[in-house]
Amino acid sequence: MRLFLIRHGESEADLLRVHEGRADFPLTERGLRQAQAMAEYIAQNYHIDRIYASTLQRAAQTARALSEATGVPVQKEPDLMEFNNGLLAGLSHEEADEKYPVPDLPPDKSVYGQESQVEFRARAERIFKKILSEAGENDTVAVVTHGGMIDRLYHVFLNLPVADDLFFCTADTGIHEWIVEPSGRRVARANDAEHAKNI
Repeated sequence: MRLFLIRHGESEADLLRVHEGRADFPLTERGLRQAQAMAEYIAQNYHIDRIYASTLQRAAQTARALSEATGVPVQKEPDLMEFNNGLLAGLSHEEADEKYPVPDLPPDKSVYGQESQVEFRARAERIFKKILSEAGENDTVAVVTHGGMIDRLYHVFLNLPVADDLFFCTADTGIHEWIVEPSGRRVARANDAEHAKNI
């Protein structure tokens, strides 16, 4: 199985410089162009069998561009949503820092209406297992989601611990390509955003 993990395009929250997470902002005009460029690149180079996407607008819009380019319907999955950042959603970074300072917490605890790191990881494990169970071993699957969720999925894919100091970054519409075979798992490429470099 070939898996493409794809981050959404630029959203309005990026321009407003606010915490996004579960705040449901749409793509900007630039984000829509990035999504179109990603979709055209994937459609021209690969046969896609399935598309899974977060239900948040910015990912759903990005997935829609891919669906229109490939003719493959989108399967919306709430478990692919970004980290639930609770009361920080939609706040400026300055306001959030003042109202909700980040405490040092164990991974199974949370504050401010957020999910814990353990809960976030469990959600990533759940959706990853679902995708693997539904797709055929020769399928090519696109998963359109968020930077934080892609990072969590990397931790699942590589069997990394819940609590560590690693973060796998993803640019707007960045593509990660994974191969899942009976003999093992491979990261074929990471954070490829060449398709959007001139946008």
